Amino acid sequence: MTAIEQYLIDTWRASQLGGPMPPPPGRDDVAVLRSARTYAQFQAVLDGREARHPWRAALRRLAHPHGAR
Repeated sequence: MTAIEQYLIDTWRASQLGGPMPPPPGRDDVAVLRSARTYAQFQAVLDGREARHPWRAALRRLAHPHGAR
């Protein structure tokens, strides 16, 4: 069963029983990824490493594709 199918069943069940509607699948995905990135940056600071911004690192990899800096 896919997430959409489960969501539709849960929505129907909530409407039949008068309960609260479930959140749509994928609603909090961005927030979860953002908190994981923030935790990784925080952990880097605790470990004494530099907390780099992911966009800057991605742009650096694009500018220097073979590791040459």
